[in-house]
Amino acid sequence: MDRIDTLNAFLTVAQEGSFTKAAEKLGLSNQLVSKYVSELERQLGVRLLNRTTRRVNLTEAGEQGVAFAQTILESLNDLTDHFAAIEGSIQGRLRVNAPVSFATLHLSQALAEFMQHYPEVTVDMQLNDRKVDLIEEGYDVALRIGQLKSSSLIAKKLAPIQLMLCAAPEYLARVPALTKPEDLLPEDFLMYSYMTLPTSENPLLETLRRYAQQKRTQLSCNNGEILMASAIAGLGYVLQPTFIVGDAIKSGDLCPLFEEYAPESLGLYAVFPHRQMLAPKLRVFIDFLSDYFGQQPYWDNY
Repeated sequence: MDRIDTLNAFLTVAQEGSFTKAAEKLGLSNQLVSKYVSELERQLGVRLLNRTTRRVNLTEAGEQGVAFAQTILESLNDLTDHFAAIEGSIQGRLRVNAPVSFATLHLSQALAEFMQHYPEVTVDMQLNDRKVDLIEEGYDVALRIGQLKSSSLIAKKLAPIQLMLCAAPEYLARVPALTKPEDLLPEDFLMYSYMTLPTSENPLLETLRRYAQQKRTQLSCNNGEILMASAIAGLGYVLQPTFIVGDAIKSGDLCPLFEEYAPESLGLYAVFPHRQMLAPKLRVFIDFLSDYFGQQPYWDNY
């Protein structure tokens, strides 16, 4: 377990006052953040944090540790910037994997602006919706959408992703009034093939999960844009991220349904192999996308 990761986890927990908030900020699971901090305490032979059910507090050793951690991590960033400056520019080949629909709809302009800023970086981008093995397949970074599980990979959240159930006005005029999720017709669910819907107390998600298990839907597809087009044509209703359906909602081609039951937001993450120091080309790429999309992405302005 890398000491830089343990220091970063400890410092973030100390700053946020919570393992949960620290995990969210780092794009890691609570369990992995706790494991990092426990490993640092084991290596140093002291307790750095007092943990309670509601909050964590620094011990005397922890207060001293915060100052050291800040100094070490700041020095590491300075060192990275120093060698990037010596090289004269950010340069090299960057191999990127990204989901098909997100990339085709939203990455072309972002990539163009990134490469204008960093003309000596070349990008090899491959698109697919399967979970690639970054190390085995030689990727520097993968963009992934969802709720990430604990793994040996490091992730940074780039933007929130909101799912929205919607249907065309033509469809809504044709079917009986939809006043609750159970009114949805199972055969009209336009289902994304890769979607997994766990057991939930959310009545909308639970209804859709049951319909997916029953396999009574008339159309399933592994491409969200096809499903959106089918919904616009009045074939049924669709649950898709707003980066796909946002413009159709804005134009009136689709209408949101049961917004009060909208699922908890997912995330767009940059996932990369566990490394002590990010290559400058990768660090600026991740930072650029984080700034470009942000915590209130433009596709939600509908």
